[in-house]
Amino acid sequence: MPRSIWSGAISFGLVTVPIHVVGATEDHSIRFHRYHLADQGRIRTRKVCELEDREVGSVEIGKGYELATSQIVPITDEDLRELPLPTARAIEIVAFVPLASVDPIRIGDGYYLQPDGQVAAKPYKLLRQALARSSKVAVARYAWSGRERLGLLRVRGEAIVLHAMRWPDEIRDPSSLTPPPVEVSEEEIEGALALMDTMTRDDLEGDEFRDTYTEAVAELIEAKREHRRPETVPEPEERPGQVLDLMAALQQSVSKAKESRGEDDHAEGDHAEVRELPGRKKKAPAGKTPGAGGAAKKPAGEKPTGGRATGGKATSKKAAPKKETSKSTAGKKTAAKEPAGKKATTRRPRSA
Repeated sequence: MPRSIWSGAISFGLVTVPIHVVGATEDHSIRFHRYHLADQGRIRTRKVCELEDREVGSVEIGKGYELATSQIVPITDEDLRELPLPTARAIEIVAFVPLASVDPIRIGDGYYLQPDGQVAAKPYKLLRQALARSSKVAVARYAWSGRERLGLLRVRGEAIVLHAMRWPDEIRDPSSLTPPPVEVSEEEIEGALALMDTMTRDDLEGDEFRDTYTEAVAELIEAKREHRRPETVPEPEERPGQVLDLMAALQQSVSKAKESRGEDDHAEGDHAEVRELPGRKKKAPAGKTPGAGGAAKKPAGEKPTGGRATGGKATSKKAAPKKETSKSTAGKKTAAKEPAGKKATTRRPRSA
């Protein structure tokens, strides 16, 4: 059971709900220690007084505000507890708003609010059911760790969750980071929407949402403990260089997403765009035949296809029968001698 990190009450109107605040999340990150390489001794950070040049304990350490280099105003925990703030011991709800009206960038860490005993059970349940039925969230103010904060209360299952919120002046203006003006076509927007449809999920469960880095570090530690080599990781898929054709990239992404989900990219209603590859020769019109004698041109130095070259002569497979002694005119054309020192060239037949 997580420990309570703050105790107080929720107040809205004249209703008060005593609560304990406990952590709603867990950090599973693997922590490392610093150590001396020579003898594996731990390296620790020590708290040293700059004036006395000696290490001091926690009981000797206080906090204060530095007005100048030589002037510090001491502030104690009692001073902070006695501040005249209504939020010092209460989470005071100041408004109820639709969740969609809250910019997610202002929402921080979450905490569960646990009712404090039987006296808090009924008002706690009342607030939870009212929030659930209204489909709204509560915005509250509270004071923790020496400062007043803004918070958001929402329902999660049978519990009420408090999210820390940032004040409006804590959000930086992003106008200096926006890209220069560009034109985006309607076709490109439709392509992006099609890609979003193929990547839409009903939940955030699955291998895509697993912390593979922490798992890999844990495997590395276990392998080193057992004095063995860690498992090899397959090389990541190479990504193509900069894509200049945005529509082609969108169409390729849609096809890849459908393929990964086992969907047919050419299902009814889907139309894939077909583009001619650069440099491909167009088909010859119907009715045209290759050159005389059925011979076709080939690049210089390439052997004729379907015939034999003997003594500089190219003989077609469709030559006259052996019993004939005379050569036809067409045969003479295909078997004509080339000039000395010159390679025979043939024409590649055009596809019908």
